[in-house]
Amino acid sequence: MRVTALAENTSGREGLVAEHGLSLLVETDARTVLFDTGQSPAFADNARRLGIDLDAVDTVVISHGHYDHGGGLATFLELNDHAPVYLSRHAFEEHRNTREKDIGLDPALRESGRLVYTDDHLDLGDGLELFSCNDRVPAHQVNAFGLTMRSDGELVPDDFRHEQYLLVTERGRRVLFSGCSHKGVLNIEEWFEPDVLIGGFHFMRLDVEGAGRDVLDDAAEKLLSHETDYVTCHCTGADQYRYLRGIMGERLGYLACGETVVVCRTFRASNEGTRG
Repeated sequence: MRVTALAENTSGREGLVAEHGLSLLVETDARTVLFDTGQSPAFADNARRLGIDLDAVDTVVISHGHYDHGGGLATFLELNDHAPVYLSRHAFEEHRNTREKDIGLDPALRESGRLVYTDDHLDLGDGLELFSCNDRVPAHQVNAFGLTMRSDGELVPDDFRHEQYLLVTERGRRVLFSGCSHKGVLNIEEWFEPDVLIGGFHFMRLDVEGAGRDVLDDAAEKLLSHETDYVTCHCTGADQYRYLRGIMGERLGYLACGETVVVCRTFRASNEGTRG
C-alpha cells in the first residue's frame, strides 16, 4: 500500500503548493482511493506535477464536513467522471470556527449525483471499510477547541458526528486513515487498534510551552502503549509534532505534501520520500 500526500500544510518537494488542508492518495492492490481533497484545486495541481493521473481514482472518501478536507471536491468531479464520493450524511450541516466563520462544505456540491451518504459503517469491498463511531462511547475527553455546529437554531460545540474513518485491511495489515481525529486520537486508537494510523491529531492549538505540554505528554504515553505505528500531518501542528517526535521517536512519522509512505507486511511503515 502506498500513501501519497497531494495536499498538506507543508511541502516535502519543491514546486508543490502547500495549504492548510489534507488530501491523500491511497493505492492498494485493488483500489485507488482519494482520501479528502484539500481546500482548493491545489491537490490536483500537485498530482499533475507528481505525475499522478486522478482519472485512475475509483473511490473518494471525504473524512468530514470541513472546507479544508472537501474544498477541492468540485475540481475532482470535473477531472474524474466515474469515482463515487463517500461522505457522512451529516457532512453538509452547518459548521463554524471560533470566530463563527463558516468552515463547511459548499452546499452546491449536494447537486452532484456522485455522492453516497454514509452512516455508522459501510463495507466498500476489497478490504475498505468506513466507520463513524457515533455509536461508541469515548473513554477520553473530546475537545472541540471552539468549533461549533448548528443545532435547533443555535451554535453549540461540535460533536463531530460528520467525521468518518477509512480502515484498509491488506496483506495482513490494518491501516486506519483519519482526517483530523476530532473525536480524539486516543479514542480512535482504542476503538480500532490498527497496525498503522495515518492522519491529523488536531493538537495544533495546544501550547507546547504551556499547559498543552501535559496533554501532549499524556497522549504520547498512551499512544506508545499500543502496538500501532503513527504517521501524522496537517492539524497536528509543526511544533506539536516535533515535541511528540522527541518522545515517540521512530514510532511517529510525518507525511508532507509530495511524500509517500509505503505500508507492507514486513515493515510497519516506511517513508520513501518523493516520487521521481
